[in-house]
Amino acid sequence: MDEARPPLASATFGDVADALRAMEFRTDFTVREIAAPTSLAPDAIAFAGDVRPDADGLDSEYGTGRFILLHDAAAPDAWNGPWRIVCFAQAPLEPEIGIDPMLADVAWSWLVDALATRGADFHSASGTATKTLSKGFGSLAAEGDGAQIELRASWSPAGDLTAHVAAWAELVCMLAGLPPGSEGIAVFGGQRRGGRG
Repeated sequence: MDEARPPLASATFGDVADALRAMEFRTDFTVREIAAPTSLAPDAIAFAGDVRPDADGLDSEYGTGRFILLHDAAAPDAWNGPWRIVCFAQAPLEPEIGIDPMLADVAWSWLVDALATRGADFHSASGTATKTLSKGFGSLAAEGDGAQIELRASWSPAGDLTAHVAAWAELVCMLAGLPPGSEGIAVFGGQRRGGRG
């Protein structure tokens, strides 16, 4: 990592935000800054990420996610520190994968593994993994069956915050069927129905 980047303990929110904005990602994952929520903390920055989007600003049919970094110098009790990350990741699945009883556990383990791989230390984690199965009827019957996995998580970070963003990006790509090192390889289930529930 860049030695000029201040450690988390002494970093200002502005320094951290600038470091996050300067990050680069794999070519098949597009990240853009979006409006951050103003009611959760005095300082916040948010990003949206999409796997191979057809158009900028639209959720990808392959996988999409949101990353929000919150900062409150008062260190709220629930955070156990001044920084908090809230993330979201969602991807469509083949229906036969969607019925796997271990799917939610696997999705959570991918987040934990991505954080560990990037050396992104954290504590006070919480989250949910939700799988959804859908079936079209009437004019939507031709779309057939669909499935989707959605992970919502929050944690209090330690160390270099860019590592946490990189882990989130890896998670979104993995949910979409793009494991690390697969840049340029076809997305698994590329013809999946992108139903959003």
